[in-house]
Formats: sequence, C-alpha cells, structure tokens
Amino acid sequence: MAPSQSGGGDAAGDLLETGLLVAAIKATSTSGRPADDERGAGATTSSRVRRGARLAAAQLQEVFLGTRLFPLFSAVPLAVAAQHLRLGRAWVFVFSLIGMAPLAERVSFLSEHIADTAGPTGSILSNLLLVLGSSLLCGGLANTGKERPLDRRQADVSIGLLMLGVLCHILPLLSKYANCTGHSISSSGSVLELSRLSAIVMLTVYFGGLIFQLKTHRQIFEQEDSSESTNTNNSNDDDGSSVIGFTSAVIWLIGMTVVIAVLSNYIITTIEEASESLGIPLRFISIILLPIVGNAAEHAGAIIFAFKNKIDITLGIALGSATQISLLVVPIILIVSWVNGIPMDLDLNLLETGSLVMTVFTTAFTLQDDKWHYLKGFNLTLCYIVIAACFFTIKALPTPKKVHD
Repeated sequence: MAPSQSGGGDAAGDLLETGLLVAAIKATSTSGRPADDERGAGATTSSRVRRGARLAAAQLQEVFLGTRLFPLFSAVPLAVAAQHLRLGRAWVFVFSLIGMAPLAERVSFLSEHIADTAGPTGSILSNLLLVLGSSLLCGGLANTGKERPLDRRQADVSIGLLMLGVLCHILPLLSKYANCTGHSISSSGSVLELSRLSAIVMLTVYFGGLIFQLKTHRQIFEQEDSSESTNTNNSNDDDGSSVIGFTSAVIWLIGMTVVIAVLSNYIITTIEEASESLGIPLRFISIILLPIVGNAAEHAGAIIFAFKNKIDITLGIALGSATQISLLVVPIILIVSWVNGIPMDLDLNLLETGSLVMTVFTTAFTLQDDKWHYLKGFNLTLCYIVIAACFFTIKALPTPKKVHD
C-alpha cells in the first residue's frame, strides 16, 4: 500500500504545483494588463492627435491654398493693422476691398461643400454685362471661327423675370415725376406705397419662378443640371475625396463670415473718406468696384464654364444671380425697412434707372437668337465699361428739391 500511497502523493503534489504555476501565470498576466491598457490608451490618444493635426493641416491647405487668389489673403491682416494703427482711412478701405475678393470666393467654395453634403451680392449690371460679357468673350475666343448653340429657353425665363423687376423700378420713378409741379417734385406717400406693393409682387414672382424651374417645368433646366453634375463628378474624380466634410465646412464658413463682417464694417466706415482721399467718386465705388469684388467667385466660375463650352451653366450663373438680386434681395431689404419704420422705396435716380433698363434690354437683344460667339461678349463688356466710365466721370448727382405733404 505504501508504494501506491507515495504515487498518489506525488500526483497530488504535481497537480498542486501545476495549479500554483497556472495561478501565478494568470496573476502575472492580470497584473500586467493595466500597464498595457494605459500604454494602448496613450498610443490611441497620440494617434488621434496626429490624425487630427494632419486633417487640420489638409483643411488649411485646401481652404487657403486651394484658390489662385490666396496671395490676397495677406490684405486681411493688413486691413486690421491699418485700422488699429490709424494709417489712414484710404489704406483701410483698399486693404479691406482686396481682402474681400478671396474671402468671397472661399465662401462660395464652402457653400458648395455644404450643399453637396446637406442635400451677396453683386449688382445686376455686373452680372448681366461684365460676368456674362467676359464669359462669352473668353469662351468665344477659345472657340474662334465657330458659332456655338445656345439654349434660349432658360434665357427667356430669366429675361422675362428681369423685365418685371425693371418695371417695378421704373414705375416709382415715373410716378414721382408725374406728380411734380413746376420745378418741385412731390414726395407723397403714393411712391412709398407703390414701392412696397411692388416689393410684394417681386417676391411673389421670384418664388413663382422657383416653382417653375424646380417643379412644373424642370425639364427645361435638366440639360444644364446634368452638365453641371457631370462636371462636378469629373472634378471630384480628379481631385479625390475632399478633406472638408459638412461640419468642417460649416465651421470654416462661420469663421470666414465673421472676417467678412469685420472687413465690411471697415469698408462702410471708410468708404466716404476713401472716396475723397483716392479721388474716386462714391457712386463708382458702390456701383462698380464693390459688385466686382462680391462677384469674384461667380465671375471666375462663369468664365471657366464658358471656356469648357458649357454656356448654359454660364447663363445660369449670370442671369440667375441678377434675377435673385432684382426680385429677392432688393424687395426683402425694402420689406425689412418697412417693418422697422424706415421709409425706403424703389425710386432710383435717373442715371441708375436708365442704366438698369438699358442693361436688361441690351442683354435681351444679345440673347435673342440661339447662337453665341465672342462678338456678343465683346459688346456686353464694352457696355459695362461705358457705364462704369459714366459713373466715374459724374462726381455727384444733383438732388431735386422735394415738397413734403
């Protein structure tokens, strides 16, 4: 029995030693896990920081270096420095005006990113004559000796809407002069009431045009939309996936909007003194220079599409923007003034109203056939130059005497 008991004791001892060894290994493994977890967590945090830094650097590169206007960004800190160092109103105005160009282009760029993910303005003269004219000119020169087809349906719709906008601007002016007695001009409330009624009509027509374009007759604009979509898809294929998502685009857009608001305030507070210091008429700055800066993004886009022989998209940019300003922005400003008790009307002076009327009629006659070439763009561009020269040569327009009721 002794040998058998000894064998059983050895077996029990072996089992005990094995159990202790396994327990020791488990204990060692368990005691080492917190350190490993801490090291893993630290590595994860570090990798996240590095990844976030790389993403931020890529976004900075795409936002600021992704445009050919990026050298003009240097004018933004120069404008702020000139304002705080009191270097002169003219310098503040010039730097602010230059800095607005790349900011306006980048705001358009970021807005497109938001629109792709989620599902100002210039003037009518600039859009119809300079933007459209230079686009037709450049596109025509790129295709010299050829007449390109032009889809008139979209142009007819936009020109018809613009005609109504022009009518709403002319009638208050005619009404004012129709009530004139002798050399005085009546400023009764009839002009103000007519302007407010016209603003409501303009908004109604604008939203009716949206329903026409987006719902009831969208087939008219399907060719343009498909061309633009094809161009966008090709651009995305060439450039790869964008590093700017919806949230990042919103954040960048808010930041640039704040900077634009600051520069706009600089322009507003310095425009009159800058006009006197630089010897440039105030009306030339407000009607010619500021719209060109505000239209920088649209202007560049329209010319690029014209070079690519996508004239329907160019027409959509120029005519669509002019229609939006005439039938949406202007009446909204008037209605907001009405709500705040500010007596604002649609009565422009004779020069501005005449320029607006001739601009719309010139554009309508230019687009009356279904062909386009560089000469049409040349004519529109020269019309804009003549109007700009007119506003530059007239230092100040006389203000007629008014008789208040």
